[in-house]
This record gives sequence, C-alpha cells and structure tokens, in this order.
Amino acid sequence: MAGLHRRVLDWLDERFGAGSIEEFLRHKTVPVNRHTIWFYFGGMTLFLFVIQVLTGILLLLYYRPTANDAFESVQYLVTQVKFGWLIRSVHSWSANLMIFTAFIHMFSVYFLKAYRKPRELTWISGMLLFFIVLGFGFSGYLLPWNTLAFFATKVGTDMASFVPLIGEWILVFLRGGPEVTGATLTRFFGFHVAVLPGLATLILAVHLLLVQRLGMSVPPDVERAIAEGREKPRSMPFFPNFLLRDIIGWYAALGVLGALAAIFPWELGTKADPFSSAPAGIRPEWYFLFMFETLKLLPGKVLFVDGELAGMMLFGLAGAVWVAVPFLDYKAGFSRVTRFFTGLGVFAVGYILATSALALRG
Repeated sequence: MAGLHRRVLDWLDERFGAGSIEEFLRHKTVPVNRHTIWFYFGGMTLFLFVIQVLTGILLLLYYRPTANDAFESVQYLVTQVKFGWLIRSVHSWSANLMIFTAFIHMFSVYFLKAYRKPRELTWISGMLLFFIVLGFGFSGYLLPWNTLAFFATKVGTDMASFVPLIGEWILVFLRGGPEVTGATLTRFFGFHVAVLPGLATLILAVHLLLVQRLGMSVPPDVERAIAEGREKPRSMPFFPNFLLRDIIGWYAALGVLGALAAIFPWELGTKADPFSSAPAGIRPEWYFLFMFETLKLLPGKVLFVDGELAGMMLFGLAGAVWVAVPFLDYKAGFSRVTRFFTGLGVFAVGYILATSALALRG
C-alpha cells in the first residue's frame, strides 16, 4: 500500500508538482493557544459554502426563474420530487448558518487583531467575501417568489435608495426598474447563480492563498506573554492534526444543519401578488435587521439631512472604517489606538444584537 501511495504521488508530482504541495503540508504549522478554537470558524464557513454550491446545483435542475413559474417550480420540487423538500431546506438553512459563521469569523479575526501587518490584504479579501455572502443571502431570498420574500425584497431595495447621490440608480439597477417585478427576479437569479459565485470563487482563491502564504497570526496578548516568558510558543502540524480538527468542526456544522433542515423544514408560503398589500410587520432577513431598525429609529431630519440619508451615510462610513481598520490600528502591542478599536468592536457587536432584538420584538 505504501508503494502504491508513493507511485501515485510521483505520478501527480510529474504533472502538477504534487511533491511541493506535500512538502508544504508536511512543514506547515498552526499556532496553538487559548484562542485556537476561533480558527475553525473560517473552515466551517467554507464548508457551508460548498454545501450551498452543491445543493444549489440540484435546485437548478427544477427551478424556473420567471414570475409566472418560479413559485410553481419550487412548489413542485418540495411536494413531488423525492427529498426535494430536504434539499431546499438544507440550502436555505445552510445559507443562514454560513452568514452566522461568517459573522463569528469576522469578529473573531477582528478581536484577535489578525489583520495586523502583513495580513492587511487577508482582512480586506475576507471582508469582500463577507459582503458577497450577504449578497448571496439577499439575492437568493427572492427566488421562491413568495409573499414574504417579495415584500422583504421591496423593503431591502428601498433601503438602497437612501444611498447619497446614487441611491435611485442603485434601486433601478437592483430591481431592473422602479418596482419589484419579474425583471427583478430574473436579475437576482443572475446575481445569485453567476455574478456572485464568479466573484466569490476569485476572491476566495486569493484569500486562501494569503492565509496559506502568511499563516495564522498569534494574538497580541499571547505574543506579549511569550515575550515576557509567561508562555512558551506552541504549534501543531497543519496536516493532519489541524485539518482533522477542522473536519470535526465540519461534522458539527453538518449535524446542526441536518437537524434544522429535517425538524424545521423551510416554509414556502404563498405566491407573491404584487398588487396585494404588504403583510403586517414585514422586515428583511435577520442579518439586515440592525440596519432596518436603525433607519426606523432615526428622526425625519438629522441636522437638515433626511434621516434615512443620514443613516445610510453613517453605515457607509462605518463600513469604510471597518474595512480600513488594518491601516488605522497599526500600532503593535496594547496602545491606546488598539484599545480604541477593541472598544469599537465591542460596541459594534452590542449595537447589532440590541437593534436586531428590538426589530424582532417590534
């Protein structure tokens, strides 16, 4: 068996340079410290993305992206196709879990200061992937063409119209016109299955290359403890030690996903009627609730600026600061600037949770 393994590796090495990959895996290590558990959420997010791709391909075999046929095609899938309901439920729940783990991964990277030099581009590529993940959730939500998705998309795209100067253009671009229609459905389908997957694949390749090239960072507090002799630097081989632990995390995610999909199947609802009134309490998906509630809470005017416009300007500024944080929090150790950005992260988490809870109660 060992001889066969060696011959296969030699064959691959002649054609793909597999020997250099094997050599890289053999010598690659991962730092071990009290924060190591947070390293696994990146791989978990990637695993859920793969599930999204595989189940999405299966759904494409039956889905028809028109206003007349979209709802009926999904209804046929969940009622007539064997295990079709389960595939759709897995796809929908994995989308929500992927966004949830992406949030955890982003904030863990932020609080562990893993964006510090020389990992600035790793952070930026990760943030671009995070925005694309939100785009997947937003564009895919409309595709069943049910009542809840229709009016939630209407609310969500209305929020885009508040962007200064180009808001109306963004609104028309997203909807394919001034209103949510069949053109919006076709456009969102194109975003969901072509544009966003292409961008995600490209940026994901860059992100993974940077992670493998630069490795995983050691948090500042651990670095300080090592420098002062209070801790010893520890590491584990990436292959197989860390990879096997990563796979255990994937199994855990798969178990949660399977339980949610089987016990709480994703409801289809009723077909969208653009001429009907919106259901009471309509709101966007949970990952946009903090923005939705903020715009609701703002007064009509903020210093002679429309409240919605002021809110979107504030979110745009906050997003820009968040993406640029590696270049703003560049001091090593525990400087006053670093403590400020740590406090800013705590405030962001608290604000998102509080406003989301407030929106759910309302």
